[in-house]
Amino acid sequence: MSEPLTGTELEFLHGVLDLAREGRTAQLRAALEAGVPVNLTNAAGDSLLILAAYHDHPDSVRALLAAGADPDRVNDRGQTALGAAVFRRSRDSVTALLAAGADARAGARSAVQIAEFFDLPEMLDLLRGEPSGPL
Repeated sequence: MSEPLTGTELEFLHGVLDLAREGRTAQLRAALEAGVPVNLTNAAGDSLLILAAYHDHPDSVRALLAAGADPDRVNDRGQTALGAAVFRRSRDSVTALLAAGADARAGARSAVQIAEFFDLPEMLDLLRGEPSGPL
């Protein structure tokens, strides 16, 4: 049985989650190289990848994917990084996630459902692999 994390360790991990939220890609890479799990999640099940996608940081999204982040990991609300990127209308993040094999229909609130609900035809085109104009 493992020991509970100390306050210092928890604070460090919360800081790593902030790196993804803030798009601090170089520091995020360093944390991963130091051994932080690439699929680290917060209390709501948001992974580093979901946080980077939701806060529209495509460089961090690409770095996390390159480090092996699970593109289809679902948070406690049934959302994925691809759904977050679609919601934010981030063409770069959506493209990177799709190239990494993200499933547009994964999760209880899938990327396709989000694009349809919010009437985002340009995002639906990306999800279907169709070209569309600039966002």
